[in-house]
Amino acid sequence: MNNELRNQIDDSREESVDIKLFLFKFLRYWYFFAITVFVALVIAFLFNKYTKPVYEVSSTVLIQDEKKGGMADVQSLIGVGFGNSQQNLQNEIGILNSNSLVISAVKALNQKVSYYAEDNFITTELYKTSPLSVVIDTTHPQPAGVKFFVTIKNNTTFEIEADGENAKLYDFSAGKFFTENDKEVVVDRIDLKKSYLFGDWIESKYLRFKVLLNFNFESEKHQNKKLYFTFNDLQSQVKAFKNYKIEPINREASILEIKLKGNSVEKSVDFLNTLTQEYLARGLNKKNLIATKTIEFIDRELIGIRDSLSMAESQLENFRRDNQIMQLDFEAQQVFQYMKDLDKQRAELMMKGKYYNYLKKYIEERNDVDDLLVPSSMGVEDPLLSQLLADLTRLHEEKSALLLTSTVKNPAIAQIELKIKNAKINLVENINNIVSTSNIAIHDIEERIASQSRRISSLPASQRKLLAFEREFNLNNNLFTFLLQRRAEAQITKASNLPDNEIVDIAIAEGKTPVYPKKSLNYLIALLLGLILPAVYIYMREFFNDKIMSRLDVERFSRIPVVGVVMHNTRETKLVVAESPKSSIAESFRSIRTNLMAIKSGGNQTILVTSDMVGAGKTFISLNLATIYALNGRKTLLIGFDLRKPKIFQEFGLSNTEGVSSYLIGKSALSKIIQKSSVENLDVLLAGPVPPNPAELISSKRADELFFELKKLYDFIIIDTPPIGLVTDAMLLMSYSDQNVYVVRQGYTNKKIFGMVTKDLESRKENNFYLLINDVKVSRDGYGYGYGYGYGYGYGYGYGYGYGYGYGYGYYSDENTPVKESLFSKIFKKS
Repeated sequence: MNNELRNQIDDSREESVDIKLFLFKFLRYWYFFAITVFVALVIAFLFNKYTKPVYEVSSTVLIQDEKKGGMADVQSLIGVGFGNSQQNLQNEIGILNSNSLVISAVKALNQKVSYYAEDNFITTELYKTSPLSVVIDTTHPQPAGVKFFVTIKNNTTFEIEADGENAKLYDFSAGKFFTENDKEVVVDRIDLKKSYLFGDWIESKYLRFKVLLNFNFESEKHQNKKLYFTFNDLQSQVKAFKNYKIEPINREASILEIKLKGNSVEKSVDFLNTLTQEYLARGLNKKNLIATKTIEFIDRELIGIRDSLSMAESQLENFRRDNQIMQLDFEAQQVFQYMKDLDKQRAELMMKGKYYNYLKKYIEERNDVDDLLVPSSMGVEDPLLSQLLADLTRLHEEKSALLLTSTVKNPAIAQIELKIKNAKINLVENINNIVSTSNIAIHDIEERIASQSRRISSLPASQRKLLAFEREFNLNNNLFTFLLQRRAEAQITKASNLPDNEIVDIAIAEGKTPVYPKKSLNYLIALLLGLILPAVYIYMREFFNDKIMSRLDVERFSRIPVVGVVMHNTRETKLVVAESPKSSIAESFRSIRTNLMAIKSGGNQTILVTSDMVGAGKTFISLNLATIYALNGRKTLLIGFDLRKPKIFQEFGLSNTEGVSSYLIGKSALSKIIQKSSVENLDVLLAGPVPPNPAELISSKRADELFFELKKLYDFIIIDTPPIGLVTDAMLLMSYSDQNVYVVRQGYTNKKIFGMVTKDLESRKENNFYLLINDVKVSRDGYGYGYGYGYGYGYGYGYGYGYGYGYGYGYYSDENTPVKESLFSKIFKKS
């Protein structure tokens, strides 16, 4: 239970200190944050200044939920209805997105030439504000996309310059690129540089146009300024404009909002309004198409009937004049009236027969219903025929709707085509039946006419001839009147047609602000990036750093207590304590000595010093730890038990010909291998010559005897051993030590190696192990913060902490290390 509570407390402390540590790291690099924020804001400023502004304009169109126009509208007005079909909102979106509609809008916009001005690396389109007007010879091809730079010298002259490569020639009269032998003509180079008068033709083999000044010209504003213009081909304009978006204003509504983004708000507004107008005109033209085709059909029939009627009228008048007969007698009048009704019926049936033949031919030869004349336009009132035509029209509409969003390979298209084929078969069969029925009716009428003709033969010759002329005239007159009536009805329908849909809101330019770049947002993003990027850099550098850098790193990998911290040594000598006893490093060792003595007080002590790898500074720690004990008036011995790579003799300038190795093999006596050092109360027992079997010597009985004798002679024994992570020597020597000091070097000790070694030590339950952090640079990342916290042994970072931040300044004499006054010490001074 106590262990769990301790773990929770340690985890809580680690989390808290971690946040504080990073705050101090960030404060340490405040200049880094300041620089990145400044650079980011400058970039945002330049981006906002030199980026072309993009404006968004919008227009809304109401799509009627139920189709009340087009073919259904015409049919209902002239006699028969196919039923109102539901108008699919997605179909209308497809039409608004179609290339054909955009092409119509671009042509209506009629912008063959675009004008631009350059100023401070910013290019601005001069839409409707250009001081120049270019007049194109549309009979001559022009180089599309080539920039023609114009410098206005004065009111009469200008200089033009062009330098284009691989330019395509565009034929404005044909609305396509100029071709020769079915290949597009590409000019390798357009080279032009010359002065002209305004109004002069500028011409060569590949171009012909003239430049004029217009009412927008202001001499102070435009003279000697760099302007240029380009010729626009239809395809590039369609591509440039076809980036608008269409979507319903909400899920339930049938109102579409069309949004367009562009650099010129006026140009975008004009295009969007033109697009919606062309869309309405397209729908209206489709509604008027049926009436127009009906009028054309009737006009073709009227040509022949008008001639026949004129001839019949002329013959009737001539006969009456020549024979002095103005009217028929009573009996002939009766016969004529009856014959007149029969002729009228036969004429109507014959006219309907012509329509049936037209309809049958249309169905068999055409694969659409766009130009189909409705039956009611010719007085046909057959419900079955009307229903079959309505079904065929509906199937074609479904097919067109699917083709807007898919290809002809879609299985649904194949199914609809099969239905259309079957519908055509049924329709042709129905027409054949109607024609057969109509022929029977015509035959019956003709028989009745023949019967009356026999009655006419009994009349006087003059009456018979007059009756014949009257019949001929009335037959043609009835047909002519019938067709004129139908034509008038179609014209009335066409004149009264209105678009199915309507524009709710037109696009406007007033009050529009750029949607890109969003200056305030860019500055905010720059500020955030300026703060986040250095923070991420600092964090990632810390995250990927595999070296021990702080107390938190030590705590994450080990629960072994920290006995002390030694600051970075800036001196050339390793004997810092002996040569600078009042230095901060010396005070660090005094703090370590106090902590070790507090852990185990009284009696002689043997302290083993080791590390996990070479270069951690264990020999430096051993030298100065032994010195600090000797300066306390205790008889101290420093043993160099690193039999593999002995170094201590170099620091003291002693001979290493005899030492521990020679004693352990029985060649030297103990009294001969112990040497005096320059430090009072400190003796040194060197490692001696490097033996071939260090581990075996350390585990021998002679080692037991050595420590037994030494503990009688000295109060404190400091053992410098090989790295514990590399060889087993230190583990063998632990049996003779009372306290073991594990040296960890900041910025040098590898986290993984440290973690593996300490985990092994913890598993062995070595309770007399303590960590000592060496080579601490308090100026680096605020590392000095946090070492004032104890680990259960009364340890405090003490003077070392004060050194890092100015607290205790003057207690030490670091002659070679200037004290750097920190930000916090400045605050303390001011307060």
